Amino acid sequence: MKRVCSVFQQILNVFSRSEFEQLARKHGGERHARGFTCWDQFVAMLFCHLGKAQSLREICGGLASAEGKLSHLGIDRAPAKSTLSYANAHRPWQVFESLFYLLLDRCKNLTPKRRLKFKNALLSLDATVIDLCASVFDWAKFRTTKGGIKLHMLLDNQGLLPSYALITDAKTSDIRPARQMTFSPGTIVVFDRGYNDFLWFVTLTLQGVWFVTRMKDGTRYRVVERREVPRHGNILRDEVIELDVNLKPYDIELDSPVLFRRIEVRVPDRDEPMVFLTNHLQFAASTIAAIYKERWQIELLFKALKQNLRIKTFVGTSSNALHIQIWTALIAMLILRYLQLKSQFAWSLSNLLAMLRFNLFTYRYLWSWLDNPFSPPDTLPDSLQLTLT
Repeated sequence: MKRVCSVFQQILNVFSRSEFEQLARKHGGERHARGFTCWDQFVAMLFCHLGKAQSLREICGGLASAEGKLSHLGIDRAPAKSTLSYANAHRPWQVFESLFYLLLDRCKNLTPKRRLKFKNALLSLDATVIDLCASVFDWAKFRTTKGGIKLHMLLDNQGLLPSYALITDAKTSDIRPARQMTFSPGTIVVFDRGYNDFLWFVTLTLQGVWFVTRMKDGTRYRVVERREVPRHGNILRDEVIELDVNLKPYDIELDSPVLFRRIEVRVPDRDEPMVFLTNHLQFAASTIAAIYKERWQIELLFKALKQNLRIKTFVGTSSNALHIQIWTALIAMLILRYLQLKSQFAWSLSNLLAMLRFNLFTYRYLWSWLDNPFSPPDTLPDSLQLTLT
């Protein structure tokens, strides 16, 4: 039998300790550490998500109750509440942002690519608001009696992994961070009507980036071509159009007008048809509708984050503490996805997290347990020590 440490320690082995320390030095995370390192902080915050701890008291108390098993995690003792609170308020959250992208590259190598109807890369762009109490988080005041922050994300639909994340205040419009993003030519980006910006649409088209979105009501356009649609299908209209947008104030001069497609689709269980807008003139209208349907994957990602990880209740009230908790939640999401990919058992995300929570400090070989979680643990071999007469 293999002598193993706790399941939690084996999960932490996914990370290279030397690479983590390099990130901590790069961002100055160990400055004035005084015995409580960035690694100690990371272990505590990861325990917050995987163990579903509700407060600083539960984080520190839960780790303290596992004394004797903490040395395997690379920490000497459980932190005090004040120590962890101060670290979350003052340590740079960029350490955990860099760690997220480091683990993301590792997960991409394992993720099987989903087969889509086309060879282009497909990305879903969206944002979600995380509500906060305005009286406690006064720096994040969103409305009169409400506070909040906004999490902007970009999802790779072929591997179902988040490829980009940005945290802003809730007042930031969705389109503002989107304008700063760069995409490879040939990429297809799908988003909802919150990103409706005609100038950005023209910019993406000139860069060779395709997009699919829903068309806003009242949009002014001119029909250039009406294409034939199947008689007995869900496609009602397929039109090539020219948007009524003035580009002169932006110093953009075009040799020819930029053309788009307006596709009207009948959707079951809806009284009114859905109208899509795209700059891809070659795909079939049914393919455009299927691309927009793929946008639902990023909604499922937001739902999984909010339901399974600690990004609705926070253990700190400062902006820095919130950034650290959200970035460690995204790291925990990648860990769960990594374990799903390495396992042969058909885990759901919520079930995997629940079983991990029950077994964090048990001594089981993680990879065998992932493949067969309900088998009895291996027994230790009988002692070979002879009895003295």
